[in-house]
Amino acid sequence: MRTAAVQCTASSDRAANLRHASELVAAAANDRAELVVLPELFSLSADPAGLRAAAEPLDGPTGTWACETAALHRLWLVAGSFIERAPTGRLHNTSVLVSPDGAPSAVYRKVHLFDVDVPGAVSRESDVVAPGDDLVLATVTDSAARKLPVGLSVCYDLRFPEVYRILTLRGALVMVVPAAFSAQTGPAHWEVLVRARALENQVFVVAAGQDGARPGTFSTHGHSMIVDPWGQVLASLPQGEGHVVADLDLRSQQEVRSRLPALPHRRPGVYRWPVPATPGSGYDPAAPGGW
Repeated sequence: MRTAAVQCTASSDRAANLRHASELVAAAANDRAELVVLPELFSLSADPAGLRAAAEPLDGPTGTWACETAALHRLWLVAGSFIERAPTGRLHNTSVLVSPDGAPSAVYRKVHLFDVDVPGAVSRESDVVAPGDDLVLATVTDSAARKLPVGLSVCYDLRFPEVYRILTLRGALVMVVPAAFSAQTGPAHWEVLVRARALENQVFVVAAGQDGARPGTFSTHGHSMIVDPWGQVLASLPQGEGHVVADLDLRSQQEVRSRLPALPHRRPGVYRWPVPATPGSGYDPAAPGGW
């Protein structure tokens, strides 16, 4: 399956962002991409108050645009993420996978929220949205009607390997990562994390990032990339707007898994969470977050 990762810089003008995203997706479609991944918050970037005010239902402007765009180009589209106002009234950072017939196929609500105090990238994502509670595995089909299991994730999830290992054990062969990774942490962490998630699970990772300054928030790192199950970068776009494409060779993936069978070598019976805590470890199961 030919896959594309789109890179952009979102403004606070949703209509303009969606028009530009249409151009970027069309360019990827012209490169014969069958699965296109957009970045996190691709349709609108703003400060926390602006994000809350712009929250929309799944069938709001962004979701409707995604369905129409996927149907227009007859491709699978990961609509990066946007701030969703759920039927419960809660807000979520939500990613939607849309099928080539223009119907939502899977919905993932970001599980891990970016609450950090990093100089130049101070963030309290939980001031805007609530975390999701479910990991999501979806299935896409290529032009030959072959099924491809895809694990959904968003940005900060990259730092939690449990997400990708569980999705792998559930059958994922590809992981998608819409992101708006900070320019402060990106140089040291982004590529390392993307490649690690790929090689430790022997999966393809399609990571689509925002690049440059975004209104009301920190600057983003860009460097969208597609990585293979050996951890090699198949394609990357360091800076600027555009897209990269790569063909996902499932036969080579199976060869990697056959020659280096790390997944069957797992020993789940040995893996135990540290409860009770080891003295001096800092881990405390009764503490918030375990520490």
